[in-house]
Amino acid sequence: MCSNCKTKFSKNTIFVVLALTLGILSGLSNITLLEQIGTFCSEIFIRIFRLISMPVISLSVIVAFLSFEQEKSMAKIWKKTLFYTITTTITAATMSAILYYIISPGNTNFSSDFNAKQEFSANYMSYVLDIIPSSIFSAFSEHKVLSVLLISVVFGLTIRFIEDEKDKKVMVSFFKSIHNILFAITKAIVKILPIGLFGFITVSIMQFKANMVDVKGMGGYFLTIILANIIQGVFILPLFLSLKRINPLVVFKAMSSALSVAFFSKSSSGSLPVTMEYAETKLGINPKISRFVLPLCTTINMNGCAAFIFTTVIYVMQNHGIEITPLTMLSWIIIATIAAIGNAGVPMGCFFLSASLLSSMDVPMPLLGIILPIYGAIDMLETSLNVWSDSCVTAVVNKETEGLICEKKKT
Repeated sequence: MCSNCKTKFSKNTIFVVLALTLGILSGLSNITLLEQIGTFCSEIFIRIFRLISMPVISLSVIVAFLSFEQEKSMAKIWKKTLFYTITTTITAATMSAILYYIISPGNTNFSSDFNAKQEFSANYMSYVLDIIPSSIFSAFSEHKVLSVLLISVVFGLTIRFIEDEKDKKVMVSFFKSIHNILFAITKAIVKILPIGLFGFITVSIMQFKANMVDVKGMGGYFLTIILANIIQGVFILPLFLSLKRINPLVVFKAMSSALSVAFFSKSSSGSLPVTMEYAETKLGINPKISRFVLPLCTTINMNGCAAFIFTTVIYVMQNHGIEITPLTMLSWIIIATIAAIGNAGVPMGCFFLSASLLSSMDVPMPLLGIILPIYGAIDMLETSLNVWSDSCVTAVVNKETEGLICEKKKT
């Protein structure tokens, strides 16, 4: 068994390294055919992830509700997941505030005719109402993660309270069967994942080459965001695991492939099927935990997004003459945390959410036109941080609640 695992791991590693190498060479080659092949592979896998991510989120939550027979165990997992996700997210926003104060990014000499007249909803009551979909299908087709989560919770809870035991068993069997089919599909996708990585890397390098812009005067801004993500991922989250007596290196090694998918796909919800697969097969997370906690984390655990929203909004406000006081920074730590929790795990979600917040305050947004070309690199970093945080929270919740599940199996 161990020798087989090692050969499988080595083959997987070889294919991933090969995909990385070919992707880099393809992106740098300026050969049209290779760039077209890379773009084609990237688009295929993005569509596959979008196709499967919403059903996986929904069915994972529904099946998780059906798997727990005692309300006390469900409440405990909910409380722990919410506590750890909110704690890590607000820590990320706080770290970005501390770094912003220390680095003190200077204003730019930005002068441009860029006009960011885009329609964003400044009414947060309508934002809350938008979580409640007008139809079940629109929530899935429009990739509204919070709406899908709400529908799934309602379905999961309702099925649990069906009085007719026969009908209840039929519904439970139905959803679990579809869930198993989706995970069989996910396992097949994981096997051909290096092809997707090749495409993602090719397209990313092509974008970097095409968007060489002058970022003079913005070095402090980018440094703040990058350091906030690195410190959160390299020091704070490993410390969090260590305090819970979990080896951070073990978790990182097990989830490294999922982190690479998140990095290049720039979508935490899109990479959820892969994250869930590796959490169960490589990290040994109980499926009852991973299939409940990870979808929740994908929705509300946005460490990288919180750091980006705080730094971007404060920096743009500063560049337009708005005084940044300690009270202002404190209030935006809270706002950035709440906004990040409500952000969907899709590419560029944090960027448009930041623009929405600035628009709601009537702050001019032309500076975002300079940030946008560089955002691709930032998005890759913060998405991988989001998935890394999801993995850490899931590992901790698994350790602290699996004993409860084992006790239930005995009774």
